[in-house]
Amino acid sequence: MTDQAKWFCAEQLTDNIRRIWEPHVHRFFRANLFHVIGKDADLIIDFGMGLAPLRPFLNIDIGKPVIALATHVHADHIGSFHEFEHRLGHAAEADGFAGMEDVVTLAHLFRELPQGVEQKPEPSFDQDDYAIHEAPLTTVLAENDTVDIGVSLYKVLHLPGHSPGSIGLLDETSGIFFSGDAIYDGTLVDDLPGCDKSAYRTTMRRLRDLDVSVAYGGHGAPMTRERMRTIANAYLDASAQR
Repeated sequence: MTDQAKWFCAEQLTDNIRRIWEPHVHRFFRANLFHVIGKDADLIIDFGMGLAPLRPFLNIDIGKPVIALATHVHADHIGSFHEFEHRLGHAAEADGFAGMEDVVTLAHLFRELPQGVEQKPEPSFDQDDYAIHEAPLTTVLAENDTVDIGVSLYKVLHLPGHSPGSIGLLDETSGIFFSGDAIYDGTLVDDLPGCDKSAYRTTMRRLRDLDVSVAYGGHGAPMTRERMRTIANAYLDASAQR
């Protein structure tokens, strides 16, 4: 049985936001997960590779409602999505969550990756057998929908480009922004199956002008508004030169 305390790492970002990651997963698939503690419900944003059970690591109060939200359907963000009862994601990828086929999750890229993990989550683990459990959405999201956890109200932003259904969550009061893989402090990916460079450019122009206090990406370190603008402008400049 997997020892979750050894498989996951966590750091406290604010009084009610914790970042979680899987340190033993290859860096290409080592995503950020976020646990946001609310008054009425806890919000979990993204779910790692699913190589070890995530929910027991979170220590959520017994009986407290939990909202599970996936920023997009790629393998490194939805592995443990099925562990949660109330699952939210964008309409453009609803079929993908229901079927979890390689063509949308890109799980085959992990199976084919040399040394996808630095250590096994459990002795019987075989990377060649990696698969993701189906996790149909219970709530389908669209632009301008809201997610209310009692302390914060998050507005859904549809940010396609990296994937058709990529979304971000913005608390317009505090300026806290969860951007998924739409933007993060690292090398942005726009050449995978399902990517759309034209849509990504539109998303980058939107993110460049977005009023945020801090942005938490699907990978990498938190971004200031200025850093996010720099990354967006760099993508747009590079795209114009292609």
